Amino acid sequence: MLADPLVLASRSPQRRAILEQLGVEFEVISSMVEEGTRGEPRQVVVENALRKARAVAGERPDRRVLGVDTEVVLDGRVFGKPAGEDEAATLLRRLSGRTHEVWSGIALCSNGEERTADALTRVRFRRLEEPDIRWYLESGEWRDRAGGYAIQGRGAALVESIEGDFWNVVGLPVAELLQLAPDLAR
Repeated sequence: MLADPLVLASRSPQRRAILEQLGVEFEVISSMVEEGTRGEPRQVVVENALRKARAVAGERPDRRVLGVDTEVVLDGRVFGKPAGEDEAATLLRRLSGRTHEVWSGIALCSNGEERTADALTRVRFRRLEEPDIRWYLESGEWRDRAGGYAIQGRGAALVESIEGDFWNVVGLPVAELLQLAPDLAR
């Protein structure tokens, strides 16, 4: 285990909360990289995670850096964070009554070594009526969220079922992280 804490290359409060819940010592250094959304979902999220981790590892080559990316995929198309309320409403209407995929990629960079993993969770939304969509949009919770919702908050009311890792949908697949770095939970 490295003497210095992990560096999280993300400004995500959800990822911070998960690491805190696990008791992981870490510091945050946000990476300002452009996230891709084109291509095969697994490759997109892993490449985005690598970009984030590499950007910060370049500044802190002596530290273990964690990059993470989470995207929502519907009908093979990657949907990032909605740019505004209208886009969020459109996305929620598309997800209504359907099953979509949530893909996350994680990358750990340390001393020139890079390791990656990915996770897939399937989420089924209940059929949403316009009042449901308006209620959720008014909460503001959709902002800065892949797919325009937060399953750990009011977004739970939109979900009918999930198949796979809940924490992946929140934004950090814990099982995959601990496969790459088992010492983090010790």
